[in-house]
Amino acid sequence: MNLNHFLLRTALSALGLWIATALVGGLQIDGPGTLVLAALLLGVCNAVVRPLLILLTLPATILSLGLFLLVINAVVLALVAAMLPGFAIAGFGSALLGAIIVGLTGWIGSIAFT
Repeated sequence: MNLNHFLLRTALSALGLWIATALVGGLQIDGPGTLVLAALLLGVCNAVVRPLLILLTLPATILSLGLFLLVINAVVLALVAAMLPGFAIAGFGSALLGAIIVGLTGWIGSIAFT
């Protein structure tokens, strides 16, 4: 993975977070600096914490036919909000909707730029 790919993924995460903040009432990001830091921190958490959560919750993920991955994504997004001042999530529903929007934005962006 090169620097351009990392910057593209970070920009897509920032775009997804911005769209999620605009569409979901329970998400709040104070400014553009916080948005970029949240995107960077989300990338780190997705690389480190998310695989561990997937491994620990593998039985639930299998039983739910993969739908539990949405819960894991929401938990990771909530973790980023808890670690970063200026990024707030009102509740689990907002985190779930935000994670879905960020994930869809990243997926569409990956398709468009590959």
